[in-house]
Amino acid sequence: MIAALARGRAGLMLASQSGLAAGLAWFVAHDLLGRPTPFFAPIAAVITLGSSVGQRVRRTAELVLGVAVGIGLGDGIILLIGTGPAQIGLIVLLAVLIATAVGGGTPLIVQSASSAVLVATLTTSTGQPWTRFLDALVGGGIGLAVMSLLLPLNPLTVVSRAADPALRAFTGGLHDAARGLAARDPDMIQAALERLRAAEGTFTAFRTAIEAARENVTFAPARWRARGALAQYVEGATQLTHSLRNVRVMIRRAQTALNDNEPVPDVLPSSIQHLGDAVELLRQEWDRGVEPLATRERALRAVAESGRAYQEGVGYSGGVVVAQVRTAVADLLRATGIEYAEATRQVRDAVGWHGRPHGARQRSRRPKQS
Repeated sequence: MIAALARGRAGLMLASQSGLAAGLAWFVAHDLLGRPTPFFAPIAAVITLGSSVGQRVRRTAELVLGVAVGIGLGDGIILLIGTGPAQIGLIVLLAVLIATAVGGGTPLIVQSASSAVLVATLTTSTGQPWTRFLDALVGGGIGLAVMSLLLPLNPLTVVSRAADPALRAFTGGLHDAARGLAARDPDMIQAALERLRAAEGTFTAFRTAIEAARENVTFAPARWRARGALAQYVEGATQLTHSLRNVRVMIRRAQTALNDNEPVPDVLPSSIQHLGDAVELLRQEWDRGVEPLATRERALRAVAESGRAYQEGVGYSGGVVVAQVRTAVADLLRATGIEYAEATRQVRDAVGWHGRPHGARQRSRRPKQS
């Protein structure tokens, strides 16, 4: 029940936008433009608002273009060979082929085919199939006006809701991996890896939400003031994705280290635990809209712990784990707004390599073979 209420609350804005846009589209097309039955106007308005977030402008253009292609084909075929089942099949076939050939997405293909069918089946009763193009234009324009001017979404709310599950999954995977490495349990580490693989979907939704928010901020004057706060998400999403990929490599190597019975210093799982804490702190600080200082401190602590693990002695795969911790932390620091060179310098300082030549770095001290 609580989950259903939460989903309903999340969809309330879209429902309100759709209801307002559908009513306005019918009013404009019917009452102002004199269309007797402008059924395509409210449909186009709802389709525009229901399009994939971040692509509404493109989807509206595809919608209108699809209607134009369908109407043009329908008119041409009917003029040449009349109407009937064979003609409908031919019209749809040609509409889909043309929409696909020009590289259109699903909206263009669907609207081309459906508009062609409407023309082929309703032309004799309306006498003016071209008016469906006008309906689509009115509905698409009303949809854009509603989402941009009348009821614009809060871009920070959209992004925050998408970032939350992505960062929680990232944190959970790291914590699971740390516990598995501490317990020397390869199965726990495999479960953590699977969890992070599944998190790819939440990160995709996160990036999509960012595109929606950027579109919203661009076209909605009421949301222009959110540009500064949104920038931290926009700039951080790509770096977080890089960090996630490095962490997955790290976890696979941690599993290999256990399978090969390599030494695992206690500070190594502790380092991974701190990295998970840093991701969780980033989620919290982004949500509050504050400078992610605690995130940076905890991330650098993870690097320092990994350096201690290297000094205490790790095997080949353990050395890769240490290296991937450093790389993941560098990506995480960049997600907090630090430039590449500065992030690299801070990582080197934390691990104790500041001012030391590359060849002078202390190598791992592996236990002597008995």
